[in-house]
Amino acid sequence: MKTVFADSHYWIAIVNLDDPWAKVAKAAKLALGEVCIVTTDEVLTEFLAALSRGERMRKQAAKMVHAILENPNVKVIPQTRESFLKGLTFYENRSDKEYSLTDCISMNVIKAESLAEVLTNDHHFEQEGFTVLIKK
Repeated sequence: MKTVFADSHYWIAIVNLDDPWAKVAKAAKLALGEVCIVTTDEVLTEFLAALSRGERMRKQAAKMVHAILENPNVKVIPQTRESFLKGLTFYENRSDKEYSLTDCISMNVIKAESLAEVLTNDHHFEQEGFTVLIKK
């Protein structure tokens, strides 16, 4: 089964129906067919932070995270001190970029898992040579 990485942009788009990327994100996932998804605790933290406004959205976001954690086709890489420090080093080494720390940790995971494709619309992943799957 094919495996891809999912960034917070993807999770936000599929939960928030008002997100301008919602239809494109769902279409990108559908086009992949049966797929295994890799994501991280940090991505899920970013997802929850982005959807923290309003009781309804908070409940939907929390419900989605529980579903992600229970989904056998989703592998969530746990946050560790080591992943944080490796991400920090990557962040420091890319001072010419505008990558967030979460992006740097994600990029490290993508490399460690030997992945190439990312469910995101974030061009920062393209700058590191990965294929972004959510495009208008």
